[in-house]
Amino acid sequence: MADIKAAFDKAMADSKNLSERPDNATLLKIYALYKQGSSGDNADKKPGFSDMVARAKWDAWNKLKGTSQEDAMQQYIDLIESLS
Repeated sequence: MADIKAAFDKAMADSKNLSERPDNATLLKIYALYKQGSSGDNADKKPGFSDMVARAKWDAWNKLKGTSQEDAMQQYIDLIESLS
């Protein structure tokens, strides 16, 4: 687990230096995988309709419910590497 955590931390740093900004769907996937990998299943209250960005982020993260943190970390690492 320590190796994947180190790779996850490196991917997190690399995500801030991508050559070009990913599209919104990819950004949501990056966010959701990051949250699942770092925090586990979404237990936050669903945002209201007036906050569309927060709601989209919540929905993306909530779709990953049941995915292990280690799996989410690996998917995050793979996604960031594919964008670099």
